Amino acid sequence: MMAVLIFVASLATLVMFFVSYCRSLVASSSRHPLSAEVRDVTGIRTVATAADYARVVQLLRLCPERQEDRAGLQAVGIYYSWLTVAQRMLAWIAPSLRSWTEHEQACCAYFAAVTLDRRIAHSREMLTHEAEL
Repeated sequence: MMAVLIFVASLATLVMFFVSYCRSLVASSSRHPLSAEVRDVTGIRTVATAADYARVVQLLRLCPERQEDRAGLQAVGIYYSWLTVAQRMLAWIAPSLRSWTEHEQACCAYFAAVTLDRRIAHSREMLTHEAEL
């Protein structure tokens, strides 16, 4: 019985840490403005929406991958999925949860758009460097 209690407490702590980590990743990306090119490609003008996430992730898959982006993008993808599940399962209990999850999902979409912007800039930098050689 004690082992189960310790396991549940450890799992709850791990989930809380993971959510905090994802929210810090998403919050750090909110300070970065998107380039005009990424705004045009993604359709994000000023504020991202929860519906933008899938489209931006598809665009990310078309760009060359950067090693630095992989872990953060995977973590935010899992967080986005958890938010979707929470929205579907718990929104009828607490309607305010729906607006919060939509806001968090929109922040995840913006994080993905910032990552796309970084990948495009990195690709351009690599092409410029190769052209100089």
